[in-house]
Amino acid sequence: MIDLFDLSGKVALITGGTHGIGMAIGKVLGQAGARICVNDLSEEKLENCKAEYKAAGIDVFTVVFNVTDEADVDKGISIIEKDVGFIDILVNNAGIIKRVPILDMAVADFRQVIEVDLIAPLIVAKRVAPSMIVRRSGKIINMCSMMSVYGRNSVSAYASAKGGLKLLTANMCCEWAKYNLQINGIGPGYIATSQTEDIRLNGHPFNDLVMTRTPAGRWGEPEDVGNAALFLASKASNFVNGHVLYVDGGILANFGYVKGENEL
Repeated sequence: MIDLFDLSGKVALITGGTHGIGMAIGKVLGQAGARICVNDLSEEKLENCKAEYKAAGIDVFTVVFNVTDEADVDKGISIIEKDVGFIDILVNNAGIIKRVPILDMAVADFRQVIEVDLIAPLIVAKRVAPSMIVRRSGKIINMCSMMSVYGRNSVSAYASAKGGLKLLTANMCCEWAKYNLQINGIGPGYIATSQTEDIRLNGHPFNDLVMTRTPAGRWGEPEDVGNAALFLASKASNFVNGHVLYVDGGILANFGYVKGENEL
């Protein structure tokens, strides 16, 4: 059974894996034996994240490239292939969100969210998939969202991108599963990260919403998402394809919009 989750000898790229959920995924996959590669636009962030990975016993390979730029992606992944090896596991984790009502949102801002959250996973996957197809082996994990399936106030661009990413995941499966590639998504629920700390610890009404609507009765931990990624990156998921795994404590089973509630 241990062999099912052993990633020894595998090369994993986690885009934007310098912090938060992306780093949690990197740590879990690294502890399972994978060689972890992380990219970011900031050399400083990449340098700073090395200490955290090292504390977890992981030697991370870092490279600067922009996930929305095809030429830059090609350059960055070529460096990984040369210095580390061909990518076996791709986690399309890099993403942004802009919380702006539709009528107030500039089209340029909407377009930027779509570029990073939807088009970038396509660009990176297109660069990585051909070598996976040749080797008849590969795992692609697209970081979707609960907002892949429902909308909320002020996140129209994000929800549009994540809804598109869910269907892009399905279409990647339809085209690449015959080559023994497994392409799945993860939809995190409300996760306890530094970005949600103020909401969780300072009496924000949205904390009450999360705690009362989540059947598990708690916020998720980044490691909860990392553990799901390990399943989807391992041999244990070899017949799981085109699926989005929601790591949400059951909130989607119990979630509905309440007029006047505070929005996250």
